[in-house]
Amino acid sequence: MMSTHIRKRVLSAIQPTGEMHFGNYFGAVKNWKLLQEKYSTIYGVVDYHAMTMPYNPSKLRENTWEVIYNLMAVGIHDDNLFIQSLIPEHAELCWILNNFAAMGRVENMTQFKDKSQQSAEGFVSVGLFDYPVLQSADILIYKADFVPVGADQRQHLELTREIASRFNNQVGKEYFVLPETLHTETPKIRSTADPSKKMSKSAGEKHAINVFGDEDRIRKQIRSAVTDAGEVSSGKMSEGVENLFEMLKASDKLDEYESLMNSYESGNLKYAELKESVANALIEISSEFKLRKAEITSDKKEVKNRIKKSSEEIRKIAQQTLTEVKDLCGLINVKY
Repeated sequence: MMSTHIRKRVLSAIQPTGEMHFGNYFGAVKNWKLLQEKYSTIYGVVDYHAMTMPYNPSKLRENTWEVIYNLMAVGIHDDNLFIQSLIPEHAELCWILNNFAAMGRVENMTQFKDKSQQSAEGFVSVGLFDYPVLQSADILIYKADFVPVGADQRQHLELTREIASRFNNQVGKEYFVLPETLHTETPKIRSTADPSKKMSKSAGEKHAINVFGDEDRIRKQIRSAVTDAGEVSSGKMSEGVENLFEMLKASDKLDEYESLMNSYESGNLKYAELKESVANALIEISSEFKLRKAEITSDKKEVKNRIKKSSEEIRKIAQQTLTEVKDLCGLINVKY
């Protein structure tokens, strides 16, 4: 008899900011493409999370679909994608899990502290406080085995494991999988304007290079990249130069990367040459993705129907989990 191999499940998600920059792509989405060939993958566009900070309601829906188009254009399979607000079970499970989340732990989440200081007029929503529990619900509702997270998100995964463990202990059953960090080599792409900061659209336009941006704009941003000589005496590469090398490597231009690195190590590197190579590499990637996106957006209605269908299929997993959780909690259940 032929044995059947059940793939482990990976869950990851992205907020609908609209545009995708190369920090997003190299730091997360490129990895998503690779993971979907090896694991059972579920990728979400989490529009509930986008409400935790002041936002423009008229842009949220538009940005959500824009992220979907972008993800499909760079190679994410549409049947792996869902939109969070199409699966209301996330919010219902979040309420249940609130009762298994320790107040002190949620209060100490680093991102809550950072973002609450950014809030206009001192207004901090309960949603911002509670979003780590919603994030836990996003993961646990699909019983994900692995979550690919960066250093800034490990605290959230630890909280998720604590909530799952407390739930299991209270209901007397090892129900929830305790998700593990999926360690993968993902580069940390910095702003070319200020390499001490990560590439981020929220810091301003000059701090992010749009994957689907204009070719001249991409080239201009790379040419103006900060390449401070750094600590020459210690032989330490400056953050700006390191960032350019990181982007070249992430673009899979390994021969150029090795050649230019040899030039750097021998003291013969010309920054203009490095910048030209990086700009060409990014533009090559961007050109391919823009062609795919043009095809995808030529029939937006059809794409939206496909994503609604994939969300409907993925929702079946969430519905089953919520039914089981409510039973374990002693709640009155509606059988799906």
